Amino acid sequence: MNLDQLKYPIGQFIMPEVFDKHQADIWIAEIEALPVQIKHSTAHLSEEELNQTYRPGGWTLKQVIHHLPDSHMNAYIRFKQAITEDIPIIRPYYEERWAETEEAKNGDIKLSIDLLTGLHQRWVVFLKTLELQDYQRKYVHPAQGIELTLANMLGMYAWHGKHHLAHLTNTITK
Repeated sequence: MNLDQLKYPIGQFIMPEVFDKHQADIWIAEIEALPVQIKHSTAHLSEEELNQTYRPGGWTLKQVIHHLPDSHMNAYIRFKQAITEDIPIIRPYYEERWAETEEAKNGDIKLSIDLLTGLHQRWVVFLKTLELQDYQRKYVHPAQGIELTLANMLGMYAWHGKHHLAHLTNTITK
């Protein structure tokens, strides 16, 4: 595999031309399924395997696992802000710095999998309360300087989970 394939094993996210209830339901189901998929794919990994990188210069599998709840917590908060505020400006975070913290490099993955599980359960309950028009609500990402719809972000975070799951499963099966 070349470096681009290692970075983006499922390709990059592309927003479909049509966003409808069917598409929203698919993405919500993918978000709902992710914690169990992460748990099953990592259940029998040794410390040595968890400390492998998924690509040269990339994060270890352990860092990827800890990154998921970090990222998805921020997403959940951004969704809530976009629903309860008028086009809020969200607060970005430095995910690469978060991944370099001691607990992200060496912490017990069970804690992050448990956190991801509870977070996704709560997030899915919230997402299922939204009407289709709610997904047209927006927030501003100041680092990108653009308004992003919740429809786009729902797809992006469903993709994000599958993207990192592929990092794990592709590395494990090498």
